[in-house]
Amino acid sequence: MEFKTQELLQELTERVQSQIQFAKSLENKSDEELNWRASKNSWSVLECLEHLNRYGEFYIDEIKKRMEKSKAPKSDVFVSGRLGNKFAVDMLPKEGMKTMKTFKSKNPIHSKLDREKVTVTFLKQLHRFLRLLEMAEEKNLTKIKTSTTLPLLKLRLGDTFRFVINHSERHVQQAKRVLESRS
Repeated sequence: MEFKTQELLQELTERVQSQIQFAKSLENKSDEELNWRASKNSWSVLECLEHLNRYGEFYIDEIKKRMEKSKAPKSDVFVSGRLGNKFAVDMLPKEGMKTMKTFKSKNPIHSKLDREKVTVTFLKQLHRFLRLLEMAEEKNLTKIKTSTTLPLLKLRLGDTFRFVINHSERHVQQAKRVLESRS
């Protein structure tokens, strides 16, 4: 699958900006609302965000490091890899989507979470993703490869951005459903 780099980065930037608006809207919510879960084994809003924080910690540093090291010339076209495209598309929120298993280290269920720390970290990470997307405008999204949280698997930078931002969108939508189901 082929994308115009500028259009892809713009679409991803808009998605991150929307996620920032959602995160800011949580300031009006009570601790009770943010910690509420629909069932014993479902995640609360804070747990959704903490899960994303745990992944963001890895991917922000990895993406930044790979972009800074790269000598590949800028390209106006991004060509998605077969596996990277599959991962990115599978992460998109959609009707009837299945829940996925997560690594134990990334699963925050029943953690004692500090509302302020979780929400501030989430917002900071989203702003860092915006800066990385800006940086990416001068990079080659096809040639730069990034490591993933799956050992030995590397993805093209464009696919990594798509995967991580789609993953974030998936859990933002989950958090919104938690808030709606409580009402």
